[in-house]
Amino acid sequence: MNNSTCYTFVIIGGGIIGTATAMALLKQSGFSVLVIEAEDKLAAHQTGNNSGVIHSGVYYKPGSLKAKNCTEGRELMYKFCEENNIPYEKCGKLVVATSKDELSSLNNLYERGVANGLTGIKRLHPEELTEYEPNVNGIAGMFVPQTGIVDYKKVTDAYSENIKNNGGEIELNCRFLSLKKNNDELIISTTKGNIKTKFLVNCGGLYSDKIAKLCGVNPGLQIVPFRGEYYKLKKAKEYLVKNLIYPVPDPNFPFLGVHFTRMINGGVEAGPNAVLAFKREGYSKKDFSFSDILHLISYRGFWKMASKYYKMGFSEFYRSYSKSAFVRALQKLIPEIIENDIKKGGAGVRAQALEPNGKLVDDFRIIEEDKMVHVLNAPSPAATASISIGNYIAKLVKKRYTG
Repeated sequence: MNNSTCYTFVIIGGGIIGTATAMALLKQSGFSVLVIEAEDKLAAHQTGNNSGVIHSGVYYKPGSLKAKNCTEGRELMYKFCEENNIPYEKCGKLVVATSKDELSSLNNLYERGVANGLTGIKRLHPEELTEYEPNVNGIAGMFVPQTGIVDYKKVTDAYSENIKNNGGEIELNCRFLSLKKNNDELIISTTKGNIKTKFLVNCGGLYSDKIAKLCGVNPGLQIVPFRGEYYKLKKAKEYLVKNLIYPVPDPNFPFLGVHFTRMINGGVEAGPNAVLAFKREGYSKKDFSFSDILHLISYRGFWKMASKYYKMGFSEFYRSYSKSAFVRALQKLIPEIIENDIKKGGAGVRAQALEPNGKLVDDFRIIEEDKMVHVLNAPSPAATASISIGNYIAKLVKKRYTG
């Protein structure tokens, strides 16, 4: 990083979206691109703490940014992995209905999948479910062949190499502090000094709303951290899951429910819970930030959300502290599982955008300002769709960039 250089583009955030955007911007020669990352490594947060699923696009509303970018980005991800020798597997996924009241939602998922261009999706009767997952329990299901698994840390590392090979720069341990405008330049204050740029892209994840405000932009929402807590199947019980087993998700809540995921590097994850974290980087129950909590409870959107989802919130917290309750959720899909079959796994924190009216933002939220683009909500399937999203953001940037 050269503090005297005026970079064409500076990107805040070294996760998979920030690096994918840098990679896309560098496709056109003549631009200087710098990625700044607050941590001492890339993919330190959401990117490096997810389950590694390459999503198919079956869940997303046709025509939404999620649907468009996931279906395109999925194939771009498979191609990128092939070209860069990154291990992946297109193993498919089973979505299982365990009660009659889930059948309508399962049918809606099937119709969404077809509308989003997925081919080869199969509706399954109970006896057909066990052909894919011999130990699963359900009254109906759906097999989605496009779903896969990968290690997104390795993908981000490959993006990083691509950036460097094309003349881009990445600066770690470089935290954004503030911004001021100086004629046609932006002066970014960081923990490593000032950086000059013509254009700023905010891919700050958990801090994207705060970064926007520090840039003089009203984000119109607030990031609420939700911790996803996982267990792992013990080695002797991994045979119970062949690939990926998901429940039919609650259409009113932007999480997919407790599920089973075979990992590309070995092992099977079970989870997650989705509990409110008491710190933006609250990966454990003990993590607590007074300032983060004060910021949260002073936001009217939080109380509106809480009044709507408090029953679900309490059940998630109960399951977080009760292993037996967690196991009962798993047993809906695989009845054979008992408490002794699972052990504590990892956790991730999702940067969930929340509007003042209490609505959880479901789709990607990207806003454009003078000499800036702010990515304010990029939940799952952001990793799957990262190349497509990076290309989309790059187009927005180039449209607004005046040179």
